[in-house]
Amino acid sequence: MQPTYKVADVLNLEVDHLHEIAHTTWNALALHAIRKCRTKALGGHLDWCEDCEKLHLQFNSCRNRHCPTCQGHKQQQWIEARTKELLAVPYFHVVFTLPDHLNFVALRYPRVLYKILFDTVWETLSAFGNNPEHLGGKLGMVAVLHTWGQNMQLHPHLHCIVPGGGVSKAGFWKKGTSKDDFLFSVEAMSDKYRGRFAAKLRKALPQLPQSLYDNLFKKAWVVFSKPPFGKPENVIEYLGRYTHKIAISNHRILKIDQQNRTVTFSLKDYKKGGKKITLTLSSKEFIRRFQLHILPKGFTRIRHYGFLSSGWKKEKLPHLQLQLADKDLVYIETIVTQEKSLHRMCPSCRKGRLITLLTFDSRGPPKNYKEITQRILLKYKA
Repeated sequence: MQPTYKVADVLNLEVDHLHEIAHTTWNALALHAIRKCRTKALGGHLDWCEDCEKLHLQFNSCRNRHCPTCQGHKQQQWIEARTKELLAVPYFHVVFTLPDHLNFVALRYPRVLYKILFDTVWETLSAFGNNPEHLGGKLGMVAVLHTWGQNMQLHPHLHCIVPGGGVSKAGFWKKGTSKDDFLFSVEAMSDKYRGRFAAKLRKALPQLPQSLYDNLFKKAWVVFSKPPFGKPENVIEYLGRYTHKIAISNHRILKIDQQNRTVTFSLKDYKKGGKKITLTLSSKEFIRRFQLHILPKGFTRIRHYGFLSSGWKKEKLPHLQLQLADKDLVYIETIVTQEKSLHRMCPSCRKGRLITLLTFDSRGPPKNYKEITQRILLKYKA
């Protein structure tokens, strides 16, 4: 179902003030791109269905990774690629959160802070995984950076998918033996995570005050683990919900009051057991919060480590999959094939394949586009 309102609608309310609201020029450019997504301003293309022969006039997407309208296509492509790398083992979902004392650092030095977060989490997990007392094997991990809470305020945390075991030096699979919700004690990991993070932060940003570190060590850091996924297809479902998620989806926007310039959206109150509530903000405050989560140019928010890293995937991962071969892998491959074919289908008849006949710029399609498309189709059918 198409959403009633979009983030782009809010941006258009404050189109003359986006550069003032945005913290950086990069953020402002992203906001303007999202505002123009799927509009005449970006041009478009005319598609034809081979089966029902219906023409589809579509405007181009902005392809910005922070745009709620653009994520579906990229999300599906990414899932299809990751599906081929799944192992027939349990998978864990682990979340590493940063305390809010670091929010001002995230605003001033986002690239530095978020890189330290990725590096520290992997080093922490690797230290436990390589230790023979815990596992004695190389781990694998897919990590996804989220920077928001339900109210769109800054809340940096890393979602990690970790297979339930590791690879020995000899190249064989070692199954995790812990009876807890994760491979290792989350309490023990929390202490190591905090210590390593603080050390890296001191080295990278020596100008930060000592009072910050005093606050960081006053309470335990949060490492949260959910019970392992039951089947590989559950991992796919999880990845689909989290990998290309952004600060807020269009469907969460319930109302835009143009006269009073306010935005009302839904959110879950986790202090009340995830109860759904609503929040109303001024359009400027909504945009200010939204742009907090625009990442620095070129920063990678989805990263792969260990035996799931790019260095392993081409040569060693297929051998590992053969060791752990399971009928579920065949099932997953079937899903991928089906989803790939669906992705090329006509949105009207859901049968035919779409063929792009012509493209056009911001001036729109030519007035005689019907005649042009007829000539193209005659050549195509011939």
